[in-house]
Amino acid sequence: MRYLTRRVLVLLLTGWAALTINFVLPRLMPGNPAEVMLARFQGRLSPRALAALTVEFGVHTHQSLLAQYVAYWGHMLTGNFGLSLTYYPASVAQMVAQAFPWTLGLVGISTLIAFILGTGIGIAAAWRHGSRLDGVLLPVSLLLNSMPYFWFALLMLYLFGFVLGWFPVGGGLNLAHQAGGWAGLGAIISHAILPAATITITAAGGWVLTMRNNMVAILGEDFVKFARAKGLPDRVVEFRYAARNAILPNFTGFAMAIGFVVGGALLTEIVFSYPGLGYLLYEAVLNLDYPLMQAIFLFISLAVLVANFLADLAYILLDPRVRAVGRS
Repeated sequence: MRYLTRRVLVLLLTGWAALTINFVLPRLMPGNPAEVMLARFQGRLSPRALAALTVEFGVHTHQSLLAQYVAYWGHMLTGNFGLSLTYYPASVAQMVAQAFPWTLGLVGISTLIAFILGTGIGIAAAWRHGSRLDGVLLPVSLLLNSMPYFWFALLMLYLFGFVLGWFPVGGGLNLAHQAGGWAGLGAIISHAILPAATITITAAGGWVLTMRNNMVAILGEDFVKFARAKGLPDRVVEFRYAARNAILPNFTGFAMAIGFVVGGALLTEIVFSYPGLGYLLYEAVLNLDYPLMQAIFLFISLAVLVANFLADLAYILLDPRVRAVGRS
């Protein structure tokens, strides 16, 4: 209970720090959203229109920093993130709500598949440490883990999109299939296959290496040798003794990966013009859309914090040593 209380306090403190930094950073940048909109109209806005835009974007420069901070917390708690400059007059919350399902479906599922696939292959490679299988998987995993996302995405796009023409080269849905139905679902899947394969293949290599190295170290522990000496079946020793303990450090990395799902696979989404949060963030940066950038950074920070907190809860359930420390 004491361990869980500490983790909750750390979560709250870190969340407050992330929200405060998210408040301070945009205010350290020169100008404000209204001035960016004025530049977009090449100065053809009257001073009255500029003042109206300043109020509409929630930039109250005449207020004290403390008053702005209190108003900022009120907006965050009510989900009022302001208006997007890029998609004006659409709200930031509306644009994030439109992009989030695309990112969750693509990056979330791909990350989960990569973790399960990479962990399973890593267990098999470690259990057969020194075999021909391990000798093949190790360099292949190193190659995949060191391969840049954007390079592999460009390779997939050129080969399967341009040369073979098997899959669409960009977007998330054909305009002809936006009405929905089975045709729309098929279009969504066909657009997602290449970016999903890019994320899964390149990310799986890292999970293979991590799980293999963790489990090779665990296999040399005394409790694993004792389990073998007792004559337990290999499958029991492999999974209940070795893999169960070796997978614990992976949960932290997996929690981080799941947390960053909210931010999308930035480079992959840019290469495939996939309408997720990563591509939305890219457009926000290009257009100096500070309200949209602020909201996406906020979602990324909170998602990582919550994912790490859930990983800590998983540690309590999976590792008796953590429960023992919490009681002491």
